[in-house]
Amino acid sequence: MKKYILLAAVAALGLSLTPGGVAGAAAPPPTITWAPCPEDTTAECGALKVPVDWDTPGGATIDLAVARREAAGPAARVGSLVVNPGGPGASGVDFVVHGSGYFSAELRGRFDIVGFDPRGVGRSHPVVCSAALVRERPHPLIENQSDMDAWVSFNQRLQKDCRARTGPLYDHVSSLDVARDVNALRAALGEDKLTYYGVSHGTLIGQAYAERFPGKVRALVLDSNFDHSVDTAAYLNTTAAHAAGAFDQFVIWCEATASCALHGTDIRAFWKRLLDRADRGELHEPGLPDVPMGAYELVNTAFAGLYNPNWAELAHLLQAIDTGGPGPAASAQKDEEVPVSTPVFCQDFHLPVADHAQYASLLRRQAPRARDMRYSPPALGRIAGCLGQPTPIPNPQHRLRVDATPPILLASSLNDPATGYLWTLSTAEQIGAEARVLTYEGSGHGVYGRSACTTGAIDRYLISQSIPAHGVRCPEVRPAPLAPKSELANGA
Repeated sequence: MKKYILLAAVAALGLSLTPGGVAGAAAPPPTITWAPCPEDTTAECGALKVPVDWDTPGGATIDLAVARREAAGPAARVGSLVVNPGGPGASGVDFVVHGSGYFSAELRGRFDIVGFDPRGVGRSHPVVCSAALVRERPHPLIENQSDMDAWVSFNQRLQKDCRARTGPLYDHVSSLDVARDVNALRAALGEDKLTYYGVSHGTLIGQAYAERFPGKVRALVLDSNFDHSVDTAAYLNTTAAHAAGAFDQFVIWCEATASCALHGTDIRAFWKRLLDRADRGELHEPGLPDVPMGAYELVNTAFAGLYNPNWAELAHLLQAIDTGGPGPAASAQKDEEVPVSTPVFCQDFHLPVADHAQYASLLRRQAPRARDMRYSPPALGRIAGCLGQPTPIPNPQHRLRVDATPPILLASSLNDPATGYLWTLSTAEQIGAEARVLTYEGSGHGVYGRSACTTGAIDRYLISQSIPAHGVRCPEVRPAPLAPKSELANGA
């Protein structure tokens, strides 16, 4: 079920910009006309008209794509639960239409589950760019000043291309913009207050909503939080620590699990030999002997396997990389345009790096925290992708200013490689008395559905606003061993 969190937003028909209506106190409340979804008629789909620029409500608008599954038990219905599966770039419409089993039967019985494609994503006027230009993206690991200059140049060309293809919405896709859309969605659903579940990047939307609309909060679950206060150094340091802790758990599991393909091996020594071989150019992508695998690609492969976690599959894949065996097949991208979620992240985070000397210094400082993993590959990719971005950005980092909301539930696993425990603790500290942390003593990205303990605690909070006690922790549930006949097909 966790795979639905990881779904990339699929490019669909972009909705054209249309003239906006007249703003003002007399404007009618927003509405949604529901109809059976084409992909699955047991779900309903609709559209909500919102301004491209919330600060100019009488201007151009887009249609926000929305989907819902009505509560299975109407007599016990609590209301609407608005959900966002993160990304950035994941489709909330797909999450509801295709991922109906993600939430418990109890929750599906008590709530209409409502998902939406955030502005700039999927069916909500996606940010699109030239596929040919996207394929020119430089390597994420920057090794010299020439590499850094190439990234700045590429980002400037990509921004120009994406803005031309996408239109004015390109500059208005931050999580703050989305939070204002969510408030309009709440009103259109007929809810006086918002009940919300957001995971990963979806937590930024929930955080922004709590800051801007504290009086409209009923219950917010922020699962696997981004820390929206980090600067460049803190971002790299914390993501490095998260990746290292997740890798440690893989090592512990493999050493203790006879079915692990690397069981009986000194895992850390094996991993170091792989990294050394990658540095020497001796590795290639599994099944693709003409495609070299450098250290960055190797670390990124491990990171993907730590995500769910898919430890058994990761062990098989590392073994295949070591021996030159077969691996997952890659598919070629032939589209003329592709959806791109980079602008969403870059409008939420300003992570400047002045030059390669500073970049190299930042990597040296985070290396002791990353240990075996060297760095967090997604973090390096995001920093590179935002180099040279225009400033100020729409939703800059800051310490959260949340006051006078009901209790807010923040959840995290101890060993999440992506949005790790340090970020959830920091976010809770910023929110203050209104925050409560639910700790899952295990691994993987996303806490809901990990165990009866985590699911039950979140369900009780959403249904009855029963907040867990301070310091509550849910024991780890280890992933099942890989069946003997299974072969690695793909990563996380």
